[in-house]
Amino acid sequence: MKHIYLNLKRFDVPAEFGGVNRIAGMQDWGGFLVHNTQEELKKYGQEAEFAMFFPELHLFGALNARSEDSPVQIGCQGVFRQDVQPGGNFGAFTTNRPAAAMKAAGCETVLIGHCEERNHIGGILQMTGETDTRIVNQILNEEVRCALERGMKVLYCIGEKSEEQPRWQEVLGEQLEIGLKDADPSQVVIAYEPVWSIGPGKTPADKEYITKIAKFVKEKTGGMDIVYGGGLKKDNAAMLASIPEIDGGLIALTRFQGEIGFYPEEYLEIISLYLGK
Repeated sequence: MKHIYLNLKRFDVPAEFGGVNRIAGMQDWGGFLVHNTQEELKKYGQEAEFAMFFPELHLFGALNARSEDSPVQIGCQGVFRQDVQPGGNFGAFTTNRPAAAMKAAGCETVLIGHCEERNHIGGILQMTGETDTRIVNQILNEEVRCALERGMKVLYCIGEKSEEQPRWQEVLGEQLEIGLKDADPSQVVIAYEPVWSIGPGKTPADKEYITKIAKFVKEKTGGMDIVYGGGLKKDNAAMLASIPEIDGGLIALTRFQGEIGFYPEEYLEIISLYLGK
């Protein structure tokens, strides 16, 4: 089975507020995306699973828009590294989202370790003079275990920056070993983000490089599923589909020129190109 993930980041922000949302109002945005994709996704049957990671504000709208037999799994964009404990901390985590709350809301899956989250945690540590990346991975491991203990599936992201490329095996190995310590591998999928190749003006990772990384990850993890997180797009869907070691992809923006943004019909087109239907 292939895994198709959708990270909606803050694509809900309207264009007049500096965002990229031109498709629906804030109150209807989450439901609009599910409603306008789930019927088309049903045609893939058991060939692939589809998960969408929403900003927390839109979870209920997305959940309420699902049909009874919807193939769409609703996920959140992270959980806190501590969780609610009966007889202990009942949820005194102001500004944070414990796994218990996300599970109670209806989330089935969660995105952990995205390069943007890694940068956020690392940036806070650097303000204290700390540069040890093992601490970042330890924090992410706490998040992974909290999610798994609540019965949520995890998409765990790994990736190396440009300055880390010469020692990519060490960097990715550490992210896997520490980040997935004591985690049930059957409930986790790995997403590989070549951070050095993501962004305007950068050269995308090619088939040979992606294949090399995917083989390394599978050898390191005993064959865990890995998807390409550098993003699955129209222009690389066929290439990624031709790599046996890649088990799917993570989609974000669907349009990178003109009216930049995420559009449901283009999301469906990317999936069709990747799965060949």
